[in-house]
Amino acid sequence: MKTFSATPADIDKKWILIDAEGVVLGRLASIVAMRLRGKHKPSFTPHMDMGDNVIIINADKIQMTGKKREENFYWHTGHPGGIKSRTKQQILEGKHPERVVTKAIQRMLPGNKLSRKVMTNLRVFAGAEHGMEAQKPEVLDVKSMNPKNSREG
Repeated sequence: MKTFSATPADIDKKWILIDAEGVVLGRLASIVAMRLRGKHKPSFTPHMDMGDNVIIINADKIQMTGKKREENFYWHTGHPGGIKSRTKQQILEGKHPERVVTKAIQRMLPGNKLSRKVMTNLRVFAGAEHGMEAQKPEVLDVKSMNPKNSREG
């Protein structure tokens, strides 16, 4: 047996559209991270960008379980004493609500050069409008995969 290793000619990328309205954040992030990395494909090769291009709409209507909306996101400005924080609720109500979803997906990928390249295949939009109709994305219904993926409220 020889181990299969994909080459750039073997890579087949698709466009996937996911509606995040009412979907639990962590469950969405793990599914999207797997799709971005390409682990759902039988020809997965760890050192290649094999994943699909993912479009997420309605990121501002994402759901969280427990008290996760009150938990903080931390970052550092690079200056002394420059640690800052915002709750997820404040970010969702602010200018860039899509950052909550983007960061959740980014933190489920390994922290290396390939993951930074893979993140360029992700597009997150706060509303229902997206400018990617020309790519003819396939709709992936995350809510119907598992009853625990969606939450009312």
